[in-house]
Amino acid sequence: MQTNSGAADGSAEPAVLVARDDQEPAVAVVTLNRPERRNALTLELKDALVAALDGVAADDAVRAVVLAGSGKSFCVGQDLAEHAEALRSDPTSAFATVEAHYNPIVRALATMPKPVVAAVNGGAVGAGLGFALACDLRVTAEGATFATAFAAIGLTADSGLSASLVHSLGHARATELMLLGEPLDAQQALAFGLVTRVVPADEVLETALGLARRLAAGPTRAYAEIKKALALGAVSPLPAVLEAEGAAQARLGLTKDHRGAVEAFLGKQRPSFVGE
Repeated sequence: MQTNSGAADGSAEPAVLVARDDQEPAVAVVTLNRPERRNALTLELKDALVAALDGVAADDAVRAVVLAGSGKSFCVGQDLAEHAEALRSDPTSAFATVEAHYNPIVRALATMPKPVVAAVNGGAVGAGLGFALACDLRVTAEGATFATAFAAIGLTADSGLSASLVHSLGHARATELMLLGEPLDAQQALAFGLVTRVVPADEVLETALGLARRLAAGPTRAYAEIKKALALGAVSPLPAVLEAEGAAQARLGLTKDHRGAVEAFLGKQRPSFVGE
């Protein structure tokens, strides 16, 4: 099943594709679809991506999500030609897109109550890097590169990068990446813990789908609580973390998934998770 959201550049091609995995329909694949411009972000694409992510987040039949880019790039960030037009027209409102699009997209990916796997088939730059880091896991092509690019045009971070880079790389490396703007290749990103897997380019999507299928078959209620716990743990003092963990364990202890998994373990059987 496939649905389309918006149209890139006013053409017949949709800006974002939303499809269900043929092998596991509980996996939704959201694809940025502007390959001729390396999936640079226009207003149409950003509107479509917000709608697509809201849709899969709200769909109880979707238990895991893959975020991908069409063509040879994942996403190279804001379309600068469109941004230049916005600056010429009204520089005071040119950055309204941060609150209207970038923030909702990153929040949707990071807080979605189901796992999200990024299939990084090529360059992830600027906001594209922010989107990739907002996902829970990242499968990366061998030739992919990661870069911030903001300082090169006189800007600071957006799309959550001032937090996600520090959490992923530490303050020193995050500062270097932001100030100098030098790209990381896939192997550097793997060594720094920025990505989950590095595979040949033609295996990126299938590897990401494999992880998503595995997650879709798992305890999705627990995954949602794990995402919240890790986000809280990154910014909160230990007493608050311990309190939140205890409350989450109590909630999960009442689920069918937990009780069924305990009984399956005792019966030396494989548990079956239904998300309840």
